[in-house]
Amino acid sequence: MSREFRHIVRLSGTDLDGSKKLIYGLTKIRGVGVSLANAIAKAVDLKAEMRVGNLTEAEVEKIEDIIADPTKYGIPGRLLNRRKDLESGRDLHFVGPDLALRVKSDIDFMKDIRTWKGIRHSLGLKVRGQRTRTTGRMGKAVGVRKKLLIAAARAAARERGEGKK
Repeated sequence: MSREFRHIVRLSGTDLDGSKKLIYGLTKIRGVGVSLANAIAKAVDLKAEMRVGNLTEAEVEKIEDIIADPTKYGIPGRLLNRRKDLESGRDLHFVGPDLALRVKSDIDFMKDIRTWKGIRHSLGLKVRGQRTRTTGRMGKAVGVRKKLLIAAARAAARERGEGKK
C-alpha cells in the first residue's frame, strides 16, 4: 500500500484537510475531541504527528470503524459523548448529524418535562448558571439607561407641576 498524499480525506461524512496532523484533523469531525482522537490514533497504531493526507484506504476504514463503535476497540467509556444512554442504558458515541439530532432531542425532552434547564432553553436564556444582569442581552434591554430614564421622569413631573399653577 502506497502512502500517496491526498489534500482532502473523506472520513465519517466529513471532508478533512490532508495537511493537518492526524489528531487535529480528526477533531474536525463533529463529536470527536482531542482525547478521543488520541485514543483512536493509538488504537490504529499511528503516530499523532502523521498528516491526515498520508493515510491509506485501509487506515481510513479502520478509523471509521473505531469512530462507529469505540468500545469494541478498548477505548474507555469516559471518552464517549453519550454515557448511560436513557433508552438503552449503554455507553454510546455519536458523530456528525446523529449527534446534533440527539442534542436537539435531549433539549426537547427537557422542555417537555419542564426541568429548569428546559424552561431556560425555551425562554432563550442562559442555561448553565451564567450571569444575566449584564451579559446576554437582546432587543430593547441592551445598554444601561436607568439614570437617563429617571432624569426624564423628573423633568416630566416638573413640567406637569408647573403647568397646573
